[in-house]
Amino acid sequence: MKKVIILFHAVLLLVTLSCGETKESKPESETMDQEQTVKQVATDTLFTFNSDETGKMPAGWSAYFTGKGSLGKWEIIKESENQVLAQVSQENFGYHFDVIVWDESNYQNLEISVKFKGVKGEEDQGGGPVWRYQDPDNYYIARANPLENNFRVYKVVDGNRKQLASADMDMPTGEWHTISITMISNHIECYYDGKKYLDITDDTFADSGKAGLWTKADANTYFDDLKIKHLQK
Repeated sequence: MKKVIILFHAVLLLVTLSCGETKESKPESETMDQEQTVKQVATDTLFTFNSDETGKMPAGWSAYFTGKGSLGKWEIIKESENQVLAQVSQENFGYHFDVIVWDESNYQNLEISVKFKGVKGEEDQGGGPVWRYQDPDNYYIARANPLENNFRVYKVVDGNRKQLASADMDMPTGEWHTISITMISNHIECYYDGKKYLDITDDTFADSGKAGLWTKADANTYFDDLKIKHLQK
């Protein structure tokens, strides 16, 4: 009788263990899927600036400048019911570029897009994204300028800006437009309002760097919905 009872308990234990393994296998798979989803989402960073304090730079960002003049003024401002990041100083002219970068960023291959609007500026109303930023004198930048009606990509090396490509187009001031850039290895593609205009290769900055935004001279420019994504080579 004892042998029967022991055998019964042994069988019951095996059944319980088997069921436990079956029940656990599905959640493990679901967990892996969830982790992959979170990882994919985590590779995309979106800045809407709506939760930042107005009148100040967004937290975790630093401002610099290239060339002559003094440091510009970046701050969060209200635009209608929305908040945007703006470069509001108009004190600088000539060879002066205001730059603001996200301190935690470190990208090599990336896609970066931002909405921008030229608001004021006698010399310039341009602006656009910066990437593979090494320091205030070394980085890539793509910008659109409504005063010149052109879209260009540059590299700044040791403080000297060199144009890599340019496209002319009608570009009314005071309107929102989107600039998007992808760079994988040494290949740069530049899009304006969803259409590709510039396509080049350049080997100057091969290492990863920070990402951010840029304006020139006295440009008072607004930026919104900055999105940065890691890309696989």
